Amino acid sequence: MSDPVLTVQLFQSQPEQTFFPGEVIFSNGEKGHIMYGIIEGEVKMLIDSKVIETLKKGEIFGQGALVHIDHLRTSTALAKTECTLACLKREHFLFAVEKTPMFAIEVMRSYSDRYRRLKRLIDF
Repeated sequence: MSDPVLTVQLFQSQPEQTFFPGEVIFSNGEKGHIMYGIIEGEVKMLIDSKVIETLKKGEIFGQGALVHIDHLRTSTALAKTECTLACLKREHFLFAVEKTPMFAIEVMRSYSDRYRRLKRLIDF
């Protein structure tokens, strides 16, 4: 299977970015045109100031804003540790999905895995 972070690195449209502990990567309600892949470090995802998950090296996030018409972020991403992130703009995301179908599958799998974890938290 393809590694989504490697695909993000391959198609990334801007340099890798470094975030320091506590630094906001993006905030709930912002328009988002970039998705991220964690090369090093950990990222906390928050909803209503509550941590709902911690993402680690090899995981991707922020892709939801790229596929929704309004491009809005529905969570806040904070660096838990010093992080190096690969960044992928929407137009390059769409190109990667078109040219590397396994990337699209891995993005869907990431979304599905995160949704399953969230369902367990909520206790459906």
